[in-house]
Amino acid sequence: MKKPNLKQQYRVNEQIRVREVRIVGDDIDSCVVPTSQALQMAESRGVDLVEISPNAEPPVCRLIDYSKFIYQQKKHQKEIKAKQVKVDVKEIRFGPQTDDHDYNFKLKHAQGFLSDGDKVKAYVFFKGRSILFKEQGEVLLLRFAADLEEYGKVEQMPQLEGKRMIMFLAPKKQTGARKPQEMAEEAVEVPVREKKAPQQKARKEYTGPKVEGEDFDD
Repeated sequence: MKKPNLKQQYRVNEQIRVREVRIVGDDIDSCVVPTSQALQMAESRGVDLVEISPNAEPPVCRLIDYSKFIYQQKKHQKEIKAKQVKVDVKEIRFGPQTDDHDYNFKLKHAQGFLSDGDKVKAYVFFKGRSILFKEQGEVLLLRFAADLEEYGKVEQMPQLEGKRMIMFLAPKKQTGARKPQEMAEEAVEVPVREKKAPQQKARKEYTGPKVEGEDFDD
């Protein structure tokens, strides 16, 4: 179902058909007045009467330019959306007797998932009588967590749920990363130091008194 746009969510001016409203704003003291009076106040200020809380008793309105109000609401929604971080959960499945080649292959994938900011749901699936090896499955998951210690932290220790032993890993926050500008400055400074070093060394080869007419560079 399509959500109504912002202009459909708020009543404005003559659309507000209640007996009285509460007026609020940055430059006005909160007060309850008849709706007709609120409309006159808005008109005298050259703005609109916008209902921002219709379920309050009485409904709450602001004296503000309607276009400016809608713009502020859209901006606020964008800011909220930008702060929301979507975290995907990637699944990695093992058998109770996974060989080293398969283990390393899945370990590499988990490192990539965690580096990208995704969570990892690692589990050992026990088929038939392999449930007898549940301790072996737990050891495998704990080893998996230890090998991923640099990339993620255990959010849920291995737990047996039916035929699965499940463990959750969450990505670690990246810290200490150098800024591109710092790396660029370092790249420029290094050749300069390397170029000066031989000249400094040449000056230290002879420390005795200089004799006029003799050349000690040869």
